[in-house]
Amino acid sequence: MPPSRPNCIRHALFLACAIASPAMAADQVTLEDLARRLQALEQRTGASSTDTPVDAAALDQRLRILERKLELQDEAAAAKAATQPTVSLSPEKGLSVKSPGDDGVELKLKALVQADGRMYLDDAANPQNDTFLWRRVEPTLDGSWGRLVGFRIQAQLAGDTASINDAYVDLRFDPRATVRAGKFKVPFGLEQLEPSGGLAAMERNLPSELTPGRDYGVQLQGEFMRGELNVAVDASNGVPDGRDGVATNPDNHLEYAGRVFWEPFKNDANAWSGLGFGLAGTVGDASGNGDSVLPRYRTPGQVRFFNYRADRLTGGSDVLADGQRLRWSPQAYFYRGRMGLLAEYVVSEQELRLAGGANDGAQQRIRNDAYGATASVVLTGEDASYKGVARPNHPFVIGAPGWGAFELVGRYGRLDIDDDAFPLFADPTKSAASASSWTIGVNWYLTGNVKLVANYSQTFFDGGASGGQDREDERALFTRLQFSF
Repeated sequence: MPPSRPNCIRHALFLACAIASPAMAADQVTLEDLARRLQALEQRTGASSTDTPVDAAALDQRLRILERKLELQDEAAAAKAATQPTVSLSPEKGLSVKSPGDDGVELKLKALVQADGRMYLDDAANPQNDTFLWRRVEPTLDGSWGRLVGFRIQAQLAGDTASINDAYVDLRFDPRATVRAGKFKVPFGLEQLEPSGGLAAMERNLPSELTPGRDYGVQLQGEFMRGELNVAVDASNGVPDGRDGVATNPDNHLEYAGRVFWEPFKNDANAWSGLGFGLAGTVGDASGNGDSVLPRYRTPGQVRFFNYRADRLTGGSDVLADGQRLRWSPQAYFYRGRMGLLAEYVVSEQELRLAGGANDGAQQRIRNDAYGATASVVLTGEDASYKGVARPNHPFVIGAPGWGAFELVGRYGRLDIDDDAFPLFADPTKSAASASSWTIGVNWYLTGNVKLVANYSQTFFDGGASGGQDREDERALFTRLQFSF
């Protein structure tokens, strides 16, 4: 432990006296000089004296008084610091304010901003608007209120209206038992649960179109085996494939989800420490129609290629959810050094019924499924991870060495619609029976906060056009500037 401030001063003065002692016998000015220096120090600390003694005993007495004065000042400063909040600001962790004590309050302000450009090539048959847009503007307030309570509030300011992504409270009874209540991501899809700012590609793969997004509910989650095993179960209002839940329960039914994810070598320093795999499922009843109940599926280019019929206004039949909705998904990832691989398979089943028209009352259980895999490699040697490259080894600096980190991404995915969906429940001239897509991309991490992204994707369809023809291939070039802290 380093010496205290009074001891440092005393040692310095004693050392000065020792060095000057041979000269004191011949010249009294040296001792007087030390006395003047002590007097100047006393004036700075508020313990000044008008006396200027020239003997060692008087100097020692005044030195002791000064030491005690400094000790009292240090004690007062420490007591004041113990009652003051700690404020910190860093590029990696954002703004943090923490009250004193282990059981205090902590608030963390973070943000994610994504500015995108979208271009669609050779889209004569299905023209799409080339555009610039805010893809995400997400300020986030994370916090804790003592050891028991944690919370998160995340807004979504992109688009024409503001909304809330996450708004939940955690009761952290134990690492093995945390209760979460509010709006949060349903514990199901591997890529869906991945942070938006850390995605390898700009948009999620086709299997995520079958996974639930965020919903309102209650969740019990826990970590076991030193964090190697993660388990979560929840009850929520219920949400259609690929969507977030609406503010209230749309059909008076609840949905139940569970997920187990195991990283068996997480705490081992070996080649398999980045391996994780799991199984997830949801089950519940759904009834009714509309976007809050029935899904609609999009390509990685964010263009809808499938939806169920909704023809009441034209005298036809409405498609209604009318019974059990069941999903299940095996999933895995593996990250080792600069290499990464993520894969998942998703099945979504739904009981449907027709209302109105010649086929009124017709029922069918529709089973849609999708699979996909994403591979990545960091060319500059940084570690790949589920959350992306944390920080470049050599951040980009103008006028100095350092270009950041570069990551190459390749991806493939396919989504198949049940053959029994056509033609009663979906129009084969408007909705494709399947979509398969590949994507290549490059991520440039200039710093730990700034990332530039470019993706090219091409999607192929079975059906979806008039006369039983295949829908025109989709070719999309997306770019992104991302800032986060």
